[in-house]
Amino acid sequence: MKTAREFLESISLPGGDPLDCPPSPRRFPDGGEYRIEIPSTEGPRVLAAVLEEAGKRKVPVHRVSQGSGIMLMTDEEITEMLEIGRRAAIEVNLFIGPRCTFDIGAQAFSPAGKTLGLSLRGANQLRFALEDVKRAVRLGLRSVLVSDIGSLQVIARMRAEGELPPDLVIKTSVMMAPANPASARILELLGANTINIPSDLTISQIAAIRSAIQVPIDFYVEAPDNIGGFIRYYEIPDLIRVAAPIYLKFGLRNAPDVYPSGTHLENTVVALSRERVRRAEMACEVISRFCPQAVMSPLRAKDLGVPALAASA
Repeated sequence: MKTAREFLESISLPGGDPLDCPPSPRRFPDGGEYRIEIPSTEGPRVLAAVLEEAGKRKVPVHRVSQGSGIMLMTDEEITEMLEIGRRAAIEVNLFIGPRCTFDIGAQAFSPAGKTLGLSLRGANQLRFALEDVKRAVRLGLRSVLVSDIGSLQVIARMRAEGELPPDLVIKTSVMMAPANPASARILELLGANTINIPSDLTISQIAAIRSAIQVPIDFYVEAPDNIGGFIRYYEIPDLIRVAAPIYLKFGLRNAPDVYPSGTHLENTVVALSRERVRRAEMACEVISRFCPQAVMSPLRAKDLGVPALAASA
């Protein structure tokens, strides 16, 4: 009988977390090791503020992501946000559908039920989530954020069968973050193009996950309080070295949870997003000081989920 280590290695999974934390040989298609993502970009006004702040601070932005959900944006708001992203040639990533915390079920709010993450409850919620994707894709969206393993599988299947665009990027949420190599590989096999892993993993544990998957890793360098509040700026050189290709993300400590957002919170969300860009500037300075040899993907990279023209155009 094989040992656990021997069996894991026989199926091309690491038999343990590598103590030497070897550098990742993988890269983005353009040769880059890292990209910059600004999360929680809740709508067109916020996206405009992110890009304005990034211009002032000379911060490169490859991707923005939104967390409140497509269902809580009007067609006009989505269209405006996608047009801003298209002009800037950045990836605009929007969260899909309802989630268990929006539903009438109470388990998600119980101490044990928090393990549900933001999964979908029942066939109706799954259907609603797919309608969210179809609606946004018709408006030109080319990057969706999922937090439910079943929706990941179905959306990838729809993409493969031509029901959704072949260039649609499927990004998995930190709310379903895989904490080991086998779990990360499942998400990749189901069709994820970019995987958010937990922000509390050690560099060695991150290296183990990288050895098991080929797609980019998304990582909160600074995590919001509701997922731990970790601040890991000085570890950025090691994160790039072992996890490339990696999207470096910047949440905020001591910030309110604004999901679901809307015009009633817009001024707050704009201020939070400007601060996230400032945090990204700090990260760029760390890279400049401690790993200037790290290669950033060029802006306007060809594989980004840059919005397309609306289907009716």
